[in-house]
Amino acid sequence: MADAKVIPFDEDRPRRRSSPARRVRIAPEAPEPAGPEPLVEVVPEPGPDAAGGGWDRRIAGGLAFLRRRITGEYEVDDFGYDKELTDQVLMSLMRPLYDKYFRVEVRGIENIPKEGGALIVANHSGTLPLDGLMLQVAVHDQHPAQRHLRLLAADLVFMLPVVNELARKAGHTLACAEDAQRLLEAGELVGVMPEGFKGIGKPFGDRYKLQRFGRGGFVSTALRAGTPIVPCSIVGAEEIYPMIGNSKTLARLLGIPYFPITPTFPLLGPLGAVPLPTKWTIQFGEPISTEGYAAEAAEDPMLMFNLTDQVREQIQHTLYKLLVQRRSVFF
Repeated sequence: MADAKVIPFDEDRPRRRSSPARRVRIAPEAPEPAGPEPLVEVVPEPGPDAAGGGWDRRIAGGLAFLRRRITGEYEVDDFGYDKELTDQVLMSLMRPLYDKYFRVEVRGIENIPKEGGALIVANHSGTLPLDGLMLQVAVHDQHPAQRHLRLLAADLVFMLPVVNELARKAGHTLACAEDAQRLLEAGELVGVMPEGFKGIGKPFGDRYKLQRFGRGGFVSTALRAGTPIVPCSIVGAEEIYPMIGNSKTLARLLGIPYFPITPTFPLLGPLGAVPLPTKWTIQFGEPISTEGYAAEAAEDPMLMFNLTDQVREQIQHTLYKLLVQRRSVFF
């Protein structure tokens, strides 16, 4: 990537005006002839920042942001991650869904390290991968250090126009061991959903039943990087698009893993693509340490199986626990 210069917001802020005029109010003299000097109270006029200054700064900051976008004076990392665009635009677009529509409740955020690499492993569901996006907002907005989650995405994501570019800008990368290890060793938070399309495209009747986690590739990556594994359970995403059928013929024609049929889609057309406003809970479990293992541990298939099963069982147990505690799908 070409080096890009970031221009600080201060250069684009309007210059401060000179100090506003002061209004002087003189209190009446005391009745005694030999009393003290008249009292003088200085009452400052409201400054320009008192009312419209906040909007002035926002407008100036927005114009500076647009200028950097147009001139290319912004930074991205080797994976195409654009931190400024993610913080100021993409997160702002996802936040209304997170706060107002799905009303996400986050638990166990303290189990995510304050610094250094960690692998967050979560269940996957919902027909469309909105759970990954909400997980990204949850980590950033709820963690005291406002950490960024770098999700590992399937090949299909990077084959779609527009989606491909947005995914790169938001910090996501291809779900391969090499990219994941590089990010972990660089001290990043990496998110993975091992169920893949088997989880996100499962029938509504199998909701909250975890699918296979593969052969434990994410475990070997965490072992090589020496980073902890944080299990994560997401409740609420399963019901946003109740998948009651799958048109395999259309899926083959479109080159996608499945073509969902829900009570509203494709019957209602584009309106049927609006997700149901379910109530979500995201819980981060106790980290599973990878310290103390020998260098060759990542090549031990039995260890991979045991650790993978441990992570999967912890996520599944927490899902059942959250479902028992849930009052309603929508409240």
